[in-house]
Amino acid sequence: MKFNLALANLLLLSLVGFAIQGCQGKVVQFIFGDSLSDVGNNKYLSRSLAQASLPYYGIDFGNGLPNGRFTNGRTVADIIGDHTGLPRPPAFLDPSLTEDVILENGVNYASGGGGILNETGGYFIQRLSLWKQIELFQGTTELIKNKLGKQAADKFFQEANFVVALGSNDFINNYLMPVYSDSWKYNDETFVEYLMETLQKQLQVLHSLGARKVMVFGLGPMGCIPLQRVLSTTGQCQQKANNLALSFNKAASKLIVNIGKQLPNSSFRFGDAYDVVDDVIRNPYKYGFNNSDSPCCSLGSIRPALTCLPASTLCEDRSKYVFWDEYHPSDSANELIANELIKKFGFLGVNPEAPTPAPESAIAPSPDE
Repeated sequence: MKFNLALANLLLLSLVGFAIQGCQGKVVQFIFGDSLSDVGNNKYLSRSLAQASLPYYGIDFGNGLPNGRFTNGRTVADIIGDHTGLPRPPAFLDPSLTEDVILENGVNYASGGGGILNETGGYFIQRLSLWKQIELFQGTTELIKNKLGKQAADKFFQEANFVVALGSNDFINNYLMPVYSDSWKYNDETFVEYLMETLQKQLQVLHSLGARKVMVFGLGPMGCIPLQRVLSTTGQCQQKANNLALSFNKAASKLIVNIGKQLPNSSFRFGDAYDVVDDVIRNPYKYGFNNSDSPCCSLGSIRPALTCLPASTLCEDRSKYVFWDEYHPSDSANELIANELIKKFGFLGVNPEAPTPAPESAIAPSPDE
């Protein structure tokens, strides 16, 4: 009997070990970002003014209802993850999130209106800054350590992919707006330096929490989003904003190289997508679009409407518009951008046996109004 009990215990321990090893064998991702990556966190921030909770957001995703994404369909992170076999991580604030879900899918902490700086996007009332997102990730590491034990948890996080994609709000919803003190405390050069000093500290904290494979994305031509165009006197891209994006990318690229040398056993990469997005915007017909300067969802001549509303009018064919609203790309643009990034950075499949997510509803022309 003692022999059988010992054998049973050994078998149980072996099965538990296999189960944990199985969890570790699957690579997941942890995403830190703003509205370009938000998959629903702001939906659970009841006082946030940065919301994608009204029609027609999500019209080309799943059941066509708003799901927290600031577009009509998928985000770039959704599409890159699908192509590389990574599961789509759920929003951290989703009430259904559990330790098992985290182990299977990772977590997305991205928040519309969030920035590298705590003060960014203050007039949205509620949003998760990068510091807050990192604080929430720290809580996640404790949950997984309590479930798996420190050694297995460390392995899980070290094998995971980390994406950090913020910065545009720090300019558009902070530095470039006179209501924020940062707009007069800094000049262009010193503000970028301030962002880099803050980002360096944040990446060091992420490393201390177990992040080893980190991709930091730069900014696109933010002076060419419809909001910036309509606020200009000419309707053209605002070059000052674009120059700030280029300065940010140059400084961030240098920072990532340096931090990769300083932090042991790490792989830090910088993803500069500026040229890809800029070419799509400046040469839309080359990529199958026929509009790259105005939003598909708008209130007609009443601009900027800032957000897509049930009273808005949709463009005739959503697949032909680069921008969905005043700020954010459409599903079709996100797909093109994601595919270009996959080619540019050589993203490889990490879970080759993972099932492909069910396709979302196809983008169709808008119904007649």
